[in-house]
Amino acid sequence: MKGRMKSSSGFTLLEVMIAMAILAIAIVAVFQSQSQSISMAGQARFATTASLLAQSKMAEWEMMKPADINADSGNFGDNFSDYTWKVDVTGTQIENVKKIEVTVINERMTTNNSYRLVLYRYVKK
Repeated sequence: MKGRMKSSSGFTLLEVMIAMAILAIAIVAVFQSQSQSISMAGQARFATTASLLAQSKMAEWEMMKPADINADSGNFGDNFSDYTWKVDVTGTQIENVKKIEVTVINERMTTNNSYRLVLYRYVKK
């Protein structure tokens, strides 16, 4: 039986290399997706926290007497130590109307780290 060839079971080196390449591509795609998800979750957390902090600071300014409305800045204390706020008060072209702008900044973030809220308030003199 000289004409008979032995059949070998198993994978060739080429098949193993192709499988490894496909696996590597899939793993890179999964890690990239995971990284993007973490980044988006951080941005969503910032947007939620900053908007609530800005609204609370704006509510304080809405309750103030007109004579007490001035520009100011500060932080939110130990509970939100990464966040600072700044309030700018400017006049408008309309008499007795002031523009109150609250900006909340996260000091740890390097990009997209500020949130701004604007209120126009009628101020009787």
